Amino acid sequence: MLARNRLFITIALVYALLGGGVAVLWLLAPGTITGDAVRLHAHLMLLGFVTMMIYGIGLHALPRFSGRNLFSERTADAQFVLANAGLPAMAAGWLAGSREILLAGGLLTWAAMLLFTVNILLTVRRRGPGEA
Repeated sequence: MLARNRLFITIALVYALLGGGVAVLWLLAPGTITGDAVRLHAHLMLLGFVTMMIYGIGLHALPRFSGRNLFSERTADAQFVLANAGLPAMAAGWLAGSREILLAGGLLTWAAMLLFTVNILLTVRRRGPGEA
């Protein structure tokens, strides 16, 4: 497994622990977390844990299932940077109550999703009339 894909999976697990920690802290001491703790928790779990895990496993498995190399390793590397800059920026935006930081993080996160989508579609697409 490529180091980048292993990092996606490792970071997914870190986000799961962070998201769970936010939930526990919020339940035990509701005033401890400033900003929007519910959205922070949800996005750490869904964009952090679930999406990063999908990225790591998808970038590793889907090319193998299709019998092809990943269309662009450089695109996947850029996706990694964008995804892991975007979610922390979104988290900072919620904690600070800054719509501008939240928007910037959201755009970075969406750009990472776009890169993943294009890269995977170009990897698994049909290339000739004889392909199933």
